[in-house]
Amino acid sequence: MTIELITFDLDDTLWSVQPVIVAADHKLRAWLAEHAARVEVLTPERLQQLRAEVVQLQPELDRRVSEVRYQMLLRAFLQSGYGEVEARETAEQAFQVFLAARQNVELFADVRPTLAQLCNAYMLGALSNGNADVRRVGLGEYFSFALNADALGVAKPEPAVFLAALARAQVEPSHSIHIGDHAHDDVFGAQQVGMRTIWFNPEGKPWTGETEPDAQVSQIAQLPEVIRSLSE
Repeated sequence: MTIELITFDLDDTLWSVQPVIVAADHKLRAWLAEHAARVEVLTPERLQQLRAEVVQLQPELDRRVSEVRYQMLLRAFLQSGYGEVEARETAEQAFQVFLAARQNVELFADVRPTLAQLCNAYMLGALSNGNADVRRVGLGEYFSFALNADALGVAKPEPAVFLAALARAQVEPSHSIHIGDHAHDDVFGAQQVGMRTIWFNPEGKPWTGETEPDAQVSQIAQLPEVIRSLSE
């Protein structure tokens, strides 16, 4: 079966996301201390509490990470005594500080050469529930398109995410492969629409998901050979 399209998850597939978020939150707190000293200190625990409050009030935003983050900041400013207009303006500025820092990812060592190889043979797309931007992280040249939950209004594993990618590429599911680290969001999600799947499993964990993926890899550099084998 000829493979025409390969879609990638981003966070924890092309880089480790936890250090990125920790560093971005640190950058945000430093900016707030200098530019918005009246707001409460946003410790990790307080951020979790704000997120829970936002999602409880607006459950439809649960998987839209950018809008949730902005609403968290807005809520913090309002609760710290800021007026509505000032709170919205400052929350937007603070969010942009966080978002810029969130793009400072450290790619896994084999990502760039592997993507450079793959994009010469296949169309590549990015499908993420996060708010990293492939252009801002320096990978835009390899991807024909990128879709995320913020833009789509739905998140993986919803079939609509994968169907949107297939529609963008104008490729049938049987001619596509999705690659990601999450057994449910990535593997199960893509399987629902008939895409083939490769599970990125760098820690060698046992499979505990639903239907097993077509293949699994522990390193991104293994992908070209595995994809060729799935094409035979």
